[in-house]
Amino acid sequence: MMKKKPQRMCVSCRTRRDKKDLLRIVSDQEGNVMYDPTGKASGRGAYLCRNKECIMTELKARRLAKGLKTGIEKEDLEKLASEILELCGKDGGDAE
Repeated sequence: MMKKKPQRMCVSCRTRRDKKDLLRIVSDQEGNVMYDPTGKASGRGAYLCRNKECIMTELKARRLAKGLKTGIEKEDLEKLASEILELCGKDGGDAE
């Protein structure tokens, strides 16, 4: 019997994918929003696809704040997006 792979939904494009194929963004107890490369950091998490379109769409739509149930300043969101795009480029993701 095969074990089920956990599925999560991208907050930007609303497509379901395997958890390992998405990027996890987490909001900790202090309200700091950061990229979670391990997928195991404590706090409220939301997921984004690894492609540049979803990340850039998120900058405009701001659905991430709703998924994390917290407010995110525009500057913090832009900083997070540039960090994610840079990391995805290094990892060979679709973000290039």
